[in-house]
Parts: sequence; C-alpha cells; structure tokens
Amino acid sequence: MEDLMLKIENVTKEYRLGAIGGTTLRDELQRLRAKRKNEEDPTRKIGQKQVNIGERFMALDGVSFEVKRGEAVGIIGHNGAGKSTLLKLITRITEPTSGRICLNGRIASMLEVGTGFHGELTGRENVYLNGAILGMTKKEIDAKMEDIIEFSEVRQFIDTPVKRYSSGMYVKLAFSVAAHLDSEIMIMDEVLAVGDMAFQTKCLKKMREAATEEGRTVLYVSHNMNTIRTLCDRCIVMDHGKVIFDGDVDKAINIYMGNKMNESTFRDYESYKRPGFLKNPSIKVLEAEFLNKEVPYFEVTEPITLRLKWKCLQSVENAGLRIEIWNSHRVAQATYILYEFYSGKQGEVSEAVFKLDASMLMDAEYTGYYTFFNKDDVGNNHDLDCVPGLHFQKMTTKADQKWVWRPQVWGYIQLPTPEIIDMR
Repeated sequence: MEDLMLKIENVTKEYRLGAIGGTTLRDELQRLRAKRKNEEDPTRKIGQKQVNIGERFMALDGVSFEVKRGEAVGIIGHNGAGKSTLLKLITRITEPTSGRICLNGRIASMLEVGTGFHGELTGRENVYLNGAILGMTKKEIDAKMEDIIEFSEVRQFIDTPVKRYSSGMYVKLAFSVAAHLDSEIMIMDEVLAVGDMAFQTKCLKKMREAATEEGRTVLYVSHNMNTIRTLCDRCIVMDHGKVIFDGDVDKAINIYMGNKMNESTFRDYESYKRPGFLKNPSIKVLEAEFLNKEVPYFEVTEPITLRLKWKCLQSVENAGLRIEIWNSHRVAQATYILYEFYSGKQGEVSEAVFKLDASMLMDAEYTGYYTFFNKDDVGNNHDLDCVPGLHFQKMTTKADQKWVWRPQVWGYIQLPTPEIIDMR
C-alpha cells in the first residue's frame, strides 16, 4: 500500500446550473419577477443560452481508479469530459459530491497559468510562498532556488513582480517551481501549451525523469497526443464525466480519436449541399470511407486506404481526381492527382479504392478534400464536383520518434533526406 499514491473511489461531482453566481440583489429580484411572470430572464446576455435554474449537471459520474508511485498517467477526453473537474477535486480546490479521494503525499499542481502565484510578489517571493504551502522550510527552498531559476529561464526577471510577466514567463516559472520543490505528486493541466516548443520539450523530459528516476507520480492532461505518447506509460480516457478506458496509451488514443472525429471513417454525401460555383455538376460524389481503420488515426509509415463512390450526372470523358490534404487551419498542404482516370455515361455509378502514401505528412490533424475535374482545350481545369473529405490524424510512435516535429515552423511535410554528392 506504500506504493499507492492516489486512490479515487466512485467519485461524483454534481452542479446545479444557475444556482450560484456573482450577481447583484437587483439582478436576482429581476430574475425572480420574470420567472413568476413566465418571461425571459432580463439579465441574460444576448446570445446566451437560457438556463433552467436548479437544473442538475453531473460533471463527474462514478469515477474510480488508482495511481501508483512512479507512474506517469495521461488523462484525455473531449472538452467537457470532466478532466479539469477531476484535477480540481484531487488538489482539494473543491469537494466531491460523493465518493472518496485518498492521497499519499504532497501535491504540486499547475491547473492554469499563474496558479498559486500572487501578482504583487516577485518571482523569487512566489517560490518561497509555494514552498511554504508545501510545508518546506526556508533552508530547504534556498537549497533548490538556483536550480529553479536556471530551469525557468527567467533569471533576469526573478525579482520583478509576476503581474508584469507574460503568460509564457508565468508558465516557465510555475512549472520550474512545481518540478523542483518537494512533492510526491505532480499534476499538470494543458498549461504547457502556452510555452514555446523548446521549453515544452524540456518540461516533458523533466516530468519523465521525475517519474522514472525520482519515483514521483505524474498526472498529465493534454489534447496533444504526441506529448501523451512521449510522457505517459498509462492513459485514462474520459467521456461525459465517466472513465471509459484505463490502460495502454496507444489503445487510449485510438478510443479518444474515434470519439473525437465527427465523421469517423465513413461519410455520406447524398444530402451535402454543393458550393455555388457547381451549378450543374457532371459528377456527384456519394460516399467516402477509410477501409483499413476503425478510427481515423494513422502511424508515420502507414498507408491510407480510401474508397470513393460517385455517380455520373452527365456523360464525361477523361475526368481527373484531386485528393487534397488540408491542415486544421484550412490551408492546403499536399495533393494527390490522378489525370484523365475516369470516363462514364450518364446515370452510371462507380467506385474505386485508392492506396495513399502519407509518409511525408508529419504529426498533425488533417482533412481531405475530394475534387473531380476535367481540362478544357487550352489546359485549364474545371471542377465537376468537390466535397470536404474525412478527417484523420498522423501520429509518430515512440519507437519512431527521434524528436518533436514543429509543423508551425517547419511545415507539415518532411521531404526525403538530401543525397550528399560531395563533402569536403
């Protein structure tokens, strides 16, 4: 039992929507008057959804799991799944409605930027404040102060009030404090997304060392599946306040990606409304499907098997097909093109299966775009039909991962390694 650091037993957290709020007495009287007359809430902001006062919402519903010493556990799930609520219960910010949470050690947490910092105090003073909260003496904090400052990369501003820090500086100092002060459990909630890529990499390495070398327990919430893969050896998937999976990281990511993607691996275009410029399309795409995956997640060298089905609305000859790949910012990154690959008569229904080599695409989320086109006498392309395609994600396994790819800086495609023809 000494190795058991955290035990959560059938924990629930219930909220009553609209029951508590930072409003004035005047607002509450106006609401009460409107309610009695069965009128709309006069204090509600424009566009805000009407809330039934007293309506109950289960943020957590029967959550149970255990975490042992030295484990690095990832917690993933869609927005509103209950991840942040769970961490707030573990760190005693709020109490559970029912159930029990048992802790075996001190907790250092980062649930949001600047958690535990006092804006009027300097960075150095906040280090002492956080150490005192953990029960450390001034002598113990002094012994770690230099390591904290060095890791945080804010030495120049360590004696400046933190209210003048940028969000990135906040994160750097806050993480350094959490990582170096004496605590048995580290809890991180997506806050590293604010820092720069180099610092994120350094933080992940530090958390990994804390678990494997120092025997500390790490709970890490993130929507970045690459960081989950890099750091964690176990992963919990949450959905609507419940734990739906607890175990292998790869399986957890597959389940999460399957829940996250709206269209999953199949899409029907029968009722899809085409763009305005396609006033009289010659071809109508009917279906798109990934044949080799149950969830739209592909590893670095794994090909994508795509099935397309379409119908000829007018007879066509030598139509081409573009399979465009867009990133999450709706910017085209790459395109597969088949020239003059299809001819068909009016009313004919056809389908084809394509094997797509996506090995040059780096870790990120993508969306396909499928366009049939033909070419006029002077070589210009004219679209016959175009539809938004299936979502998918490229991921690098731990075995293949040599470094963290930076798509916003380096782009989304890794070109083949250059051939060295001369070196002196």
